[in-house]
Amino acid sequence: MDDETAEIELLEQNLNKTRQISQRMTSILSSFDTRLVKLEKSILPLYTSTQVLTRRANNVESALQKIDEIASYHEGVAAEEALILRGPQANQLSAYTEVLERMNVSVAFNSTDSRDKARLVESGAKKLIQLYTKLVAEGSSGVPPGGAEFTSVPFPASLMNTLRPLVTFLRTLPLPATHPSHPAAAGIQSALKDAQKGYGDMRGAWVRKCLETFGKRVVDRAETIDGVAAGTEVGRWTDDMLAVADEEYNLLLELAPLTTPANISTTYATLISPLTNLFTSTLGSLGSLIKRNLNKNTFLALAAYSSLTLLQPKWNDIMSRRADRKENELKEGLHSIRASCLRSFPEFLADIRLAGLGKGGEIGTGLADFTISAVQYLEKIPAVQDAAASALLTLGDGNWKMGEGTQIGKKPVEVDESTVLEHFTYDVVNATVQSLLTLSRTNKRPAFGAIFLLNNISYLRTQLIVRPRTDVPSILSRPAQELLNSNFRTAKAGYFDANFSPLLQTLVDEKDKGKSAVKEKFTRFFDLLDEVTERHAVARVLTDDPDGRATVADEAVKLVVPSLQRFIQRNLGKEFSKNPQKYIKMPPEEVEALIKGFYAGSSGGAPSVPPPEKLTNTLLQQAGWGW
Repeated sequence: MDDETAEIELLEQNLNKTRQISQRMTSILSSFDTRLVKLEKSILPLYTSTQVLTRRANNVESALQKIDEIASYHEGVAAEEALILRGPQANQLSAYTEVLERMNVSVAFNSTDSRDKARLVESGAKKLIQLYTKLVAEGSSGVPPGGAEFTSVPFPASLMNTLRPLVTFLRTLPLPATHPSHPAAAGIQSALKDAQKGYGDMRGAWVRKCLETFGKRVVDRAETIDGVAAGTEVGRWTDDMLAVADEEYNLLLELAPLTTPANISTTYATLISPLTNLFTSTLGSLGSLIKRNLNKNTFLALAAYSSLTLLQPKWNDIMSRRADRKENELKEGLHSIRASCLRSFPEFLADIRLAGLGKGGEIGTGLADFTISAVQYLEKIPAVQDAAASALLTLGDGNWKMGEGTQIGKKPVEVDESTVLEHFTYDVVNATVQSLLTLSRTNKRPAFGAIFLLNNISYLRTQLIVRPRTDVPSILSRPAQELLNSNFRTAKAGYFDANFSPLLQTLVDEKDKGKSAVKEKFTRFFDLLDEVTERHAVARVLTDDPDGRATVADEAVKLVVPSLQRFIQRNLGKEFSKNPQKYIKMPPEEVEALIKGFYAGSSGGAPSVPPPEKLTNTLLQQAGWGW
């Protein structure tokens, strides 16, 4: 118990000490609190005044920043204005367009100085448009292409690299349709329209300059080269023009600042106007050339008509529809050329018939000019077959005869193009044959007339049927071919009859079989043979046909030599003369060689009028039988 009491007392003592310490701590804290209150009262006025000063300092700093920003802004505006007024540079185009774009945005948001900025936007836009026009002018100048073949000149790639971003920006400029309230929209639209019209004028003048030289060349060459080739060149030149126009249309779509369909059509119409004028003048020159000498230029007209007709759909699309034009220069030109084609058919037949009337005097034995012309005419038709058939069908079946052979009241039969062409070629062949027959009959020397007819009919048949140089048989009907074959057989028979029948008649046995009669027959035979020899020395037969000459030679030998051999065999045994060689001037073998010599001549090569024919005509003229 005593120990526990002692511990309790010890605890009480410690508790009393702790209580005393707590009281002292409470007293100290109370003193601190009082002092803190006094300190706060002392510091509060100073803190309040410090806050006011800090706020004033911040306000001063903000005001200085604003002043700096305003000054910088005015300096930037002045610099941008100077940049716009100075105009764009090719190497600074991006910076220039960025400034205009910022000003345009300011105008759109109705800033306080929007009107001034709108004037700057308009001024800058016009300077960009001037740069656009300058670049287009550079790309539309220079020396046009030369050479025999036309080659288009593409727009310079270096200029295109500058124009593409420029055009892209020009298309974003404010216009009345897109920015109705923009003060500069109307002025910018007017400037763009003028620039786009200028584009059409410059590009049109340039492409005309490129094509004009070749157009003149086509007209000049048309007078000197083959008509079919010349007509084909007309079509090729027109096709080149359409290709250039198509390229220019695609370029316009890429470089036009105003891209509405109406603006594109108007500009394109302006661009192609020089081309259509050039085409009209060139075709007019060709038309005058054709009309001046229609016979010579018939195939120029037909070939041009054929090649241009194929281009009509392309022309309708490129030159009419895209430009929204009603004019169609190609269609009008084709009407004019077709009228010449329609005239050419009856005139050609009339010329052949007129040639059959002759020019007076002997006609010779060579090829007649109209025979060569008829062959050349028919040879060229396959190259322009479609155009010729179309024109003949328009003229009407048989109307090329100009009323000849027309039956009044008879209803015309419907025919297709192939049939009407065959009818026309038959009439050409028939007219040529009839004129040859007429001329051969008017010859005062029937033997020469027979050679003339055989040479000409054979030439017709050889060139048109036997060895044609073009696809002439395809346009000749069976009656036309039969007409040539029949007349060739008749002409050959007439030739033999006129030249060798007198020889054969001298070898016919008669009732008077006396020696003097036999001597007279041999004398007469070899005298006639000398005449035939002299005749064939100046009048060559079938100079254009080696195979035909060989055939005629064999037939002539078979006609004469066997009869001579039989006549000699019948009379040699009768001893009609002590010196038979005096009357039989040459044996049958030499007669055969002589007759074959009539037809000796150069062979080979392409069938044509050979140079010996000129010699023949010269000899005929010297003998009084000139052409």
